[in-house]
Amino acid sequence: MQSFNSISKEYLAQRKQAGETCRLFNKSPSKGNLKRIKELFLKSGDGVIIESGFHCDYGNQIVLGDRTFININCTILDAPISEGAITIGDDCLIGPNVQLLAVSHATNPAERLNKENFAAQISIGNNVWIGAGVIVLAGVTIGDNAVVGAGSIVTKDVAANTVVAGSPAIKLKDI
Repeated sequence: MQSFNSISKEYLAQRKQAGETCRLFNKSPSKGNLKRIKELFLKSGDGVIIESGFHCDYGNQIVLGDRTFININCTILDAPISEGAITIGDDCLIGPNVQLLAVSHATNPAERLNKENFAAQISIGNNVWIGAGVIVLAGVTIGDNAVVGAGSIVTKDVAANTVVAGSPAIKLKDI
């Protein structure tokens, strides 16, 4: 995990700009406002669909593969540093109310007083289905073709070609 100060003047300004872009899109999810959202990202593939209710902190470390679908009310807490990257592969299905949280805080109370954030990458492979209400925490990799059951909290890596579910998510079967 890499630390950064999210309340620095520079990062506050970046978050404000990304928040305004998201707000405009959510108010009017037109093709023009979708284009503005995609311009925040490091990369957005062809055929990406993002439904309204989308929120990200910065966007500049988000990579979306081709033909990925992000359903309503997705929250991506990304960081403006390389360790805060969120990569979603091709042909992924992201259910409603999914949270991808690459950012966290110190558990030590004295360290939290400094307001430092910690970020670790989230990597989602190709053809992954993440069900409704799933929370994926910092530092997690989800392999190709995996399925994450609705309502799960993913705290550890998910192998390719598996189904996981629960809180915390555990492997249910191979596919």
